[in-house]
Amino acid sequence: MEMDESINVLGEPLQLCGDDPVTGFYRDGNCNTCEEDIGSHTVCIEASLEFLEYSRFKGNDLSTPIPEFGFDGVKPGDTWCLCAARWLQAYEDDMAPRVYLMRTHKRALEVVPFELLKKFSIDLN
Repeated sequence: MEMDESINVLGEPLQLCGDDPVTGFYRDGNCNTCEEDIGSHTVCIEASLEFLEYSRFKGNDLSTPIPEFGFDGVKPGDTWCLCAARWLQAYEDDMAPRVYLMRTHKRALEVVPFELLKKFSIDLN
């Protein structure tokens, strides 16, 4: 699996999304991606209780711990590399979480328009 260049949506070096819990397709704390990352885990979000409940309702339970995999679950306030299509779906359902642009991989732009991400930006306002 050859990793894509670690560049964010602003054209700058990708910054760490989160290491507690460790996130990312590669579980390296970054929203890095590659051709094998079918879900495009490229949007760095700040999880809210509302979004976590929405995600669980949609079949992607991020908050329930899975100890056998060393996963404590995502809690409100945690950062997480979310699938770009899931973020867009949440946006369309008025449930989109806030986004860190400097931590979001440029490949997210293949799915989500920059202006939408910017509208929900934590680090560019």
